[in-house]
Amino acid sequence: MSTAASQIAFYARALKAPRIREACGSLAEQARAEGWDYEAYLAAVLSEEVSSRETHGGATRVKAARFPQVKTLDDFDFAHQRSVKRSLISHLAQLDFLHEAKNVVFLGPPGTGKTHLSIALGVQAARRGYRVAFATAHGWVGRLQSAKRAGRLDAELERLARIPLLVMDEIGYIPFDPEAAALIFALVSSRYERSSMIVSSNKTFSAWAEIFGDPVAVAALVDRLVHHAEIIVLKGESYRLKGKGKEVMAETEGQQWLSSRPAFLAQDSPGVDRWQRTSRLRA
Repeated sequence: MSTAASQIAFYARALKAPRIREACGSLAEQARAEGWDYEAYLAAVLSEEVSSRETHGGATRVKAARFPQVKTLDDFDFAHQRSVKRSLISHLAQLDFLHEAKNVVFLGPPGTGKTHLSIALGVQAARRGYRVAFATAHGWVGRLQSAKRAGRLDAELERLARIPLLVMDEIGYIPFDPEAAALIFALVSSRYERSSMIVSSNKTFSAWAEIFGDPVAVAALVDRLVHHAEIIVLKGESYRLKGKGKEVMAETEGQQWLSSRPAFLAQDSPGVDRWQRTSRLRA
């Protein structure tokens, strides 16, 4: 090993940058062969180190997020789910909504891809360097109830507010009791205009009053959630029933689900008008 190579190895260890040590030799040969200038060589070496750190750090963040499975946008079947525009999802995957502390809300019948898209965007964020945390709605309630019993609810909400992205899946599958509804409201309120959420639900906003048991509280919650949000409505048949035969397909589920959507607009709350004006409803 030459003196220069020994020095690079020493400096790479001191900087905790092992990829620099691994890549510098082969990149130096390529630089000499192709006539790179010094800046181009340095940029190539540093790029290798950054890429390596993003790969390893991303895997750690994905694991820490506690996704039930790792799903990506490449795995999503846009040919089956045609009610959502690929261009819109690709735009969201650029993660500008995180910089702007905006939310993403997926609504639609079971099996239409809400959880897949929620996880995929979360995985994308984790791999891009953002901390992410995933749980079902009832999973978040359980965490907050534990914090409340321990007398540290405010501290837990503040800790969660520092995580750039929370993913809340499956609002609507099981009703909430009043305490649980209050905790969900506290979580959403604590993140309002501070950090982002991705929320999925198989129920329209009009049905959330039944889930949470308090129409006034629901209006306030939805107001904060969707004031700065991209709302995406997914329609169609369940992907999980794809190919199972028409006799088991919920062929009218999407139409029945969508037909109930305007009911929420009749709620006597000033917050409804504001989210209707400021959010963009995508079908």
